[in-house]
Amino acid sequence: MSTRQKRTTPMGMFVIPVICLVLIAYFLYHTNQGRFGMQAKGEMAQKELSLQSELATIKHKREILAARVALMRVGTMERDMLDQQARFHLNLAHDSEIVIYRTQ
Repeated sequence: MSTRQKRTTPMGMFVIPVICLVLIAYFLYHTNQGRFGMQAKGEMAQKELSLQSELATIKHKREILAARVALMRVGTMERDMLDQQARFHLNLAHDSEIVIYRTQ
């Protein structure tokens, strides 16, 4: 019993290497240009720097507000002074107080 072997053609020898080269080129392209590629990594790094600076600004503002709130805790400010400041900023007065209007 004999087996018949298929002859290889010159074009048939290049099919698999060409397919492999096309796949390699595809993956190299997407490594650079893709959604998570090298260029996207640079853009994400720039965005990270801008968000970190924004975070630092917000933290600084929060520390300032926390310091102002700490001044209004019991024991750090007299209650009458706190009442006076609250009425001044809210434009409120008690019924027994006399209000003098000044023109500026």
